[in-house]
Amino acid sequence: MPRAPRRPRILVCTDTYPPQVNGVSVVTALSVQGLVERGWECRVIAPRYPAPAPDQRPALSGPPVDVEAIRSAPFPPYPDLRIAAPAARRIDRVVAEFRPDLVHCATEFVIGRLAQRGARRHGIPIVTSFHTDFGRYTASYGLPWLRPTVTRYLSRFHRRAVRTYTPSEAARRELVGMGVTTGEVWGRGVDLAVFSPTRRTARMRERIGGDGCFTFLYVGRLAAEKSVDVLVRAFARASGMREGAGLRLVIAGTGPVEAALRRAAPPGVMFLGHLGRTTELPELYASADAFAFASLTETLGLVVLEAMASGLPVLAVPAGGVAEHLRDGENGIAVADHDVSRMAKAMLRLADDRALTRKLAEGALRTAALLSWDAELDRLDASYRRVLAV
Repeated sequence: MPRAPRRPRILVCTDTYPPQVNGVSVVTALSVQGLVERGWECRVIAPRYPAPAPDQRPALSGPPVDVEAIRSAPFPPYPDLRIAAPAARRIDRVVAEFRPDLVHCATEFVIGRLAQRGARRHGIPIVTSFHTDFGRYTASYGLPWLRPTVTRYLSRFHRRAVRTYTPSEAARRELVGMGVTTGEVWGRGVDLAVFSPTRRTARMRERIGGDGCFTFLYVGRLAAEKSVDVLVRAFARASGMREGAGLRLVIAGTGPVEAALRRAAPPGVMFLGHLGRTTELPELYASADAFAFASLTETLGLVVLEAMASGLPVLAVPAGGVAEHLRDGENGIAVADHDVSRMAKAMLRLADDRALTRKLAEGALRTAALLSWDAELDRLDASYRRVLAV
């Protein structure tokens, strides 16, 4: 009897993975699970995290995936982030023992870079992901002079790959500007089974806006590059312009600027901290009235898609990947870069015109319906197989 053909093997190497929750970790984990379901044998190298919380993991089903956990330590400016130990020999041993057909370096730093070296030593093709333009982050952290150095590093990293996956056409153009010509737009999906208007609950609505307030929501890291301070200032101005106020801004997430945001926040701003991604967070999205987002540095903006899938109109800056999904007057309102006055007026427009809010909510649902995560996973499977066929 002929032996069944060996399943293709992929080693996914990443510096962020559940239980850590951010756009990159979520997309990476969902990708791995989707590949297993499509016939791939997968193994992951990721940092080890303390005290993992099951409710912080993405909604995954199917068999567990083997994760090689590398010792890590908190990054001092942002302790929620972990820096993996430079375990070059251990990563090389995993590459040698697993014998993958393909190595996917999903992040550009310690684990991703060491995995690149291991793959090259063993003659294994490499693909990469460009989720985050770290060069743009330098200005947010007061280090704009570092941008050319960071950009040169990113360029060298991705030019070693036969393909680089990035979630927006804007990000692919950034890659071209770095001299990386192998970019492929992939990963702009949203889990429609988890994020849906049906997740709205009276309990959550009472918690965030039970007194009849029009509730704006921000979900994400509280870090400088996310520009949450712009939302807080716009909300303060909008509240001051509206008689009787009746507005609320709910902020879900943690990060290094949280204390400063709390100090600056006017009445009506609620901080919820870290919420369970597959439990409380879908309820929170669906129980709000609109989503507000001011970041200029997103290659995708996964939270924007999750908000749309939950039936929320989006008030955002049309920059980077967000611009590819935000349609002014169709599924949200676009506001120029960090224009606090215009953002405040847009907040008032949404709060005072419920017919407009309903129209934009319907448009948001139509946008999200075209971004099925299953379809994106089918595309990734086909792309990997094309790489192996070359």
